[in-house]
Amino acid sequence: MKRVGLLTSGGDCQALNATMRGIVKALSNNIDELEVYGFMNGYQGMIHGDYRLLTSKDFSGILTKGGTILGSSRTPFKTINDPDENGLNKVEAMMQNYYKLRLDCLYVLGGNGSQKTANLLSEKGLNVIHLPKTIDNDIWGTDMTFGFYSAVNIATEAIDCIHTTAASHNRVFIVEIMGHKVGWLTLYAGIAGGADVILIPEIPYRIDKVIEAINKRTKSGKGFTVLAVAEGAVCADDLKLSKKEYKKKMESNHYPSVAYELADQILAKTGNEVRITVPGHTQRGGAPCPYDRALSTRLGVAGAKAFMDGEFGVMIGIVHDKTVRLPMKESAGKLKVVEKDNQFVKEAKMLGISFGDEDV
Repeated sequence: MKRVGLLTSGGDCQALNATMRGIVKALSNNIDELEVYGFMNGYQGMIHGDYRLLTSKDFSGILTKGGTILGSSRTPFKTINDPDENGLNKVEAMMQNYYKLRLDCLYVLGGNGSQKTANLLSEKGLNVIHLPKTIDNDIWGTDMTFGFYSAVNIATEAIDCIHTTAASHNRVFIVEIMGHKVGWLTLYAGIAGGADVILIPEIPYRIDKVIEAINKRTKSGKGFTVLAVAEGAVCADDLKLSKKEYKKKMESNHYPSVAYELADQILAKTGNEVRITVPGHTQRGGAPCPYDRALSTRLGVAGAKAFMDGEFGVMIGIVHDKTVRLPMKESAGKLKVVEKDNQFVKEAKMLGISFGDEDV
């Protein structure tokens, strides 16, 4: 009898269910006796012993279903070694529940923070395999994370819809895309949606360059401008502030997000009407796109193969369209960011898209 555990941690996204299905179907077809336990609501389920035995029925019909049948939650890595409100040692509790169920392996489906906790459990001696989930596509060591392309589709559709109303009313529209630390989602959706300006966290913008791009379109007879702005986009002037000065600015900042501050600045400097659209959590919802269904199935099968080969402490990624096993210790804590000299950025600039940093 082989026993494995599954948990989905952090923010949900499309294809979590498809990935679990891939793991379990591959294991079931190659192992005669298998028990699968699902921990409810991420690491919280493993900490508090909230789990259930799953059957083949649980994995039937979930390939196209968004979200996660196990539920999810955020358990920050920075406090993972701190006792909870009842004095419980969270790491020790997870280890006890792993051994209580006599698990042969724990599969963790999660992003960067979840990976760091998975790596910690691996270093404590548990057999752990991580599968990279995030709409941000920011996990180091894999070309793609499942959930990313589904989110790109939704963000792109939002930009597509904005184009028609922006053109009809000759307005400036800002579409705020998810992404606090990295801009892959905004970059891909912005280019796919034909945005005129793309602002991402990795390339600090200057407001005068954004205004320049808007005025250039106006002078050329194009009455509207569409900006794709990552929620973590940062102004170059803010980077010049000391920590104390920046903290003071944020304390007096009444804007709910960067998009609203940009809108006020654009109105003040150009007189153009500005409208803001925030797709928000719709980017993480709904059914996974076909690409994500195929990718997550491949990653799930590769995760099952790693278990059968007895290789643990690894992340299952995809590089050059081939699944790979990367030691978690090499990936945990690293972000895959959009470099300023990224080829995709250069190509976008050749199209005339402004990133708010320099003349195109």
